[in-house]
Amino acid sequence: MLHLIVVIVGVYVATLGFAILINVTPKDLNMGGIVGVAGYLVYLAYFNYSNGGYVGGNVFGAFTIGILGMLAAKRKKTPVIVFNIPALVPLVPGGQAYQVMKNIAMNNSHTAFFYLMQVLMIAGSLAMGFLLSELFIQLYNYVLRNLRKRKQSL
Repeated sequence: MLHLIVVIVGVYVATLGFAILINVTPKDLNMGGIVGVAGYLVYLAYFNYSNGGYVGGNVFGAFTIGILGMLAAKRKKTPVIVFNIPALVPLVPGGQAYQVMKNIAMNNSHTAFFYLMQVLMIAGSLAMGFLLSELFIQLYNYVLRNLRKRKQSL
């Protein structure tokens, strides 16, 4: 339990730190941190408890960040990028990218290629998660709009 609390605090601080670096307004910092923690917790839950891999965990984590980022942006009347970009930082494959460069420098091409494939799969899964969240929100708005039109015509 203590480990989970440390992870949550670390992800929150990392998200806030990156948000400060890109000049997010102080009124949006807390919500951005919450979105980042929620996305990372979904990633951890999928990765640890469903015997799924890091690709699926990143898809669901990015999906969560995308949905919650859009809801936060609507609530705060702020562009969605203010929440999505800092919240994505804990899921970015920085360690694997470092291993790619280290193994290239050490002339270990097979190991470098292995880590490069991980980086590409994680980056693709993050993009897929954001794409699916956008699709979900658009579909939800479309259905809601048609229900309102149908209700008004009756």
